[in-house]
Amino acid sequence: MTKKLYRSVSQKMLGGVCGGVAEYFDLDVSLVRLLFVGIGLVTAVLPMTFFYIIAWIVVPQEGPKP
Repeated sequence: MTKKLYRSVSQKMLGGVCGGVAEYFDLDVSLVRLLFVGIGLVTAVLPMTFFYIIAWIVVPQEGPKP
């Protein structure tokens, strides 16, 4: 079975993008959020904001879990 990237329903704060990335790479969601904020601060926030909004639109939301 191949892994697919989805926006998380259970681990979301805003759009579920960081939660979905954390589930995809089997990482702690807090670590992914800290990395996202750290990279955002280094790159002057605007590029990471655009990335998040685009990912929010492009990455499909995870279906209900059985």
